[in-house]
Amino acid sequence: MDELGTALRTWRDRLTPGDVGLPHLSPRRVAGLRRSELAQLSGISVEYVVRLEQGRASTPSAQVCAALARALQLSDGEQAHLFRLAGHATTPDRVPQMIPGSVHRIVEQLSTSPVLVCDAGWQMLHWNPLFAAALGDPTRSPAGERNVLLLQFEGRMPRIRQTADELDAFERSLVADLRATTSRYPKDPGLRSLVARLHDSARFRALWEQRTVGEHQGATKVVEHPTVGDIAVESNVLTTQGSDLRIVVDTPRDTEAAGRLALLSAVGMQEMAVRSS
Repeated sequence: MDELGTALRTWRDRLTPGDVGLPHLSPRRVAGLRRSELAQLSGISVEYVVRLEQGRASTPSAQVCAALARALQLSDGEQAHLFRLAGHATTPDRVPQMIPGSVHRIVEQLSTSPVLVCDAGWQMLHWNPLFAAALGDPTRSPAGERNVLLLQFEGRMPRIRQTADELDAFERSLVADLRATTSRYPKDPGLRSLVARLHDSARFRALWEQRTVGEHQGATKVVEHPTVGDIAVESNVLTTQGSDLRIVVDTPRDTEAAGRLALLSAVGMQEMAVRSS
């Protein structure tokens, strides 16, 4: 077993089901969470947890590391250690992907709104249950495909409707933000690969060639939900000091949208729980 596997097993052993809000229904031969419970909490398969702990898995992605850190209730220092063991050393040349505990606490406090946490290259790292209920569960796509820019410019953005002006402003703002990010992290290989892939889109190429630099601060959109109907929201983007993360918070634009979000919070996430059980 390698050092990453040993660390994961040690962190898993120190938690009980009660620590993470799971029922403790049957006798246990050993202390700590079961692998199946860690898999459930982190949204990965039991088989992958086994391979990680036995040192038989390929390098886990930053998204998987963040999910494991959250499920295992790691401190910021332990999370940084996990990222280093997994080969995601934090350097000034790389886009930060570690989510501090303070950001997780902010997301928890915003439970009545869909919330998404992205890195500076718009890779989706973490989201709350209401985001998954409103816009679809990102875990249904491979980790490498969970990027807002890829979804937008490859025509895969789910459940979103915008006017022509709103769409134009949204895409221009995203590309200007990405241009600023590439200037801060010019040696990041993930960013270079992202930009190269996005160049397959004629729309992206046209905007990229304008060399506009800026910050994406928000957008107006309608979420077309198949159960509760259209939800008109305003997306506001909060940035974090140090970690350079983007926290996207969708707030209702009117009372009708607020009511539908409340209904989705009560009903939609119950349906998600049933499907995942």
